Amino acid sequence: MQNSYKELPENYECAYHINAKDTKTGIILNVFSLIIMVISMAICFIPLILNPDTVWEINIYTYLLSLSVTLLCIISYMVLHELVHGLAYKCLTKEKLTFGISWSCAFCGVPNVYVNRKTALISLTAPLITFSIIFIALTILMYFTNTIFYLCASALLSLHLGGCVGDIYMTALFLFKFKQKDLLMRDTGPEQFVYIKKQN
Repeated sequence: MQNSYKELPENYECAYHINAKDTKTGIILNVFSLIIMVISMAICFIPLILNPDTVWEINIYTYLLSLSVTLLCIISYMVLHELVHGLAYKCLTKEKLTFGISWSCAFCGVPNVYVNRKTALISLTAPLITFSIIFIALTILMYFTNTIFYLCASALLSLHLGGCVGDIYMTALFLFKFKQKDLLMRDTGPEQFVYIKKQN
């Protein structure tokens, strides 16, 4: 099965559709994103609570430096997250990409084609896997360096995991609900359409 199709093949029908720009959907996704971020930060606090030797080196210079670097990293991460989606799509489909941002999410899509299950999963999970490795490694490194920097790295990791809520949701759908190897997806960015073969 090829990675993408310009036209929807015969005998396919839309089995699922999600639109992150829809008010209800956007709110639900952002609530779950916030829950994931809170849980992630709580987990990151555990090593500090369990370690009685934790040193809180708080001074104005450390605080301003860490805050500035963290804000810069957040902005950079949002851009890089979507670029990784785009890189995966571009390598697998060679098609034109679309990027954007709405009130509920930033997005990257490949709206002019229908991609197969493998291509969809690779693109959905590429930022999740890539930046989870980077931020987990950074968080561990900062734990042994400086408490304030550790908390900043933890915040980046938590923001990343929360920001992947849409990708995690769609990946879970493919892994547990839509298991058909021949399914197709159309990804416009904020919207995803899942197509499966019609049952005879």
